[in-house]
Amino acid sequence: MTTQVRPSNLYFITDSLKRFLPNSQAVALAIILIVSFVLIYSLSSLLMPAFASIVFAYLLEGLVGKAEKAGMPRLPAVYLVFSGFMACLGFLLFYLMPLVSQQAVELIQHIPEILNSTQKGIMRLPEMYPKLISDSRIQQMMLAVQRELLTYGQNVLSLSAASVVGIVSAMVYLFLVPMMVFFFLKDKALLVSWFLQFMPRDRHLTVRVWEEVDTQMGNYVRGKFAEIFILWFVSYTTFATMGLNYAMLLAVLMGVQVIIPYIGATLVTFPVLGVAYFEWGLSGDDFMYIVIAYTIIQALDGVILVPVLFSEAVNLHAVAIIVAILFFGGLWGFWGVFFAIPLATVVKAVLTAWPRLGDTNRDFA
Repeated sequence: MTTQVRPSNLYFITDSLKRFLPNSQAVALAIILIVSFVLIYSLSSLLMPAFASIVFAYLLEGLVGKAEKAGMPRLPAVYLVFSGFMACLGFLLFYLMPLVSQQAVELIQHIPEILNSTQKGIMRLPEMYPKLISDSRIQQMMLAVQRELLTYGQNVLSLSAASVVGIVSAMVYLFLVPMMVFFFLKDKALLVSWFLQFMPRDRHLTVRVWEEVDTQMGNYVRGKFAEIFILWFVSYTTFATMGLNYAMLLAVLMGVQVIIPYIGATLVTFPVLGVAYFEWGLSGDDFMYIVIAYTIIQALDGVILVPVLFSEAVNLHAVAIIVAILFFGGLWGFWGVFFAIPLATVVKAVLTAWPRLGDTNRDFA
């Protein structure tokens, strides 16, 4: 007896295939995404200078494009933008980083004094609140803190011992990355045409997704760099004018904290207010002025800078942002955290553009 396949079963199978693989363009997009992710994840440790160069070239391409729109030929525009990039890199390497490192070392050297002052303040708590906390509990807490600091110091020493390899790698990066950035900018058309020959011909959906991702990612990353620079400059000017110690170090932390949304602003509060407290205490007005200035800077960042710089960026839910930071940060560390939101926009753009059931006859050309 021959078993006949019911038309309803065939329709269910066909319908399922159409749901996951609606057309050849969707298949091409899926293959490109999978291959790109596998290559980046597996080769990131080996080709990190190349990936970093591509990122910097992509960021600088926006400035080159604006110069071209203003009427400047591409090659002079590339030389102008690259010269500015090298000037910023030189400022970062030969002025900002040594100064921040010096202030960080000074702050670490003053940690014992800070701890002694903190311990004296904490030991007065049993006298002030005898019913809430006891001397034995305070001693246990201080011993636990000392053990944690000892462990942290040992980790810092081990990291310093391995810093020689990091210095060698940094020297290689400083030579290779700027050189590749220049050639990526100069020979963009040639490199893109060479790369496209390996792409599927039926890639209209992929091109549409890339155009959306390019717009959103470019706006976000360039806006984020502008936000970091503005916060750093305003914070340093404010802290230095008010006489706060380690002004440059704290200003850099104020700028870098925007990389991690929601969490960064909370974390940077402790060093800023902690340094102000141990410098002036709570008795004078200087500490309160720092609190007010810090609050104003954070408020201006949230009320003015973010809406102005990211008005064209894709809005993502807070849960999506946190999940993206955890996921991509776990994969690629610092760069994963920095590009977590742009990568989340990639996922959102793909999900938005992915053909739905019932749209299989849609023209994607």
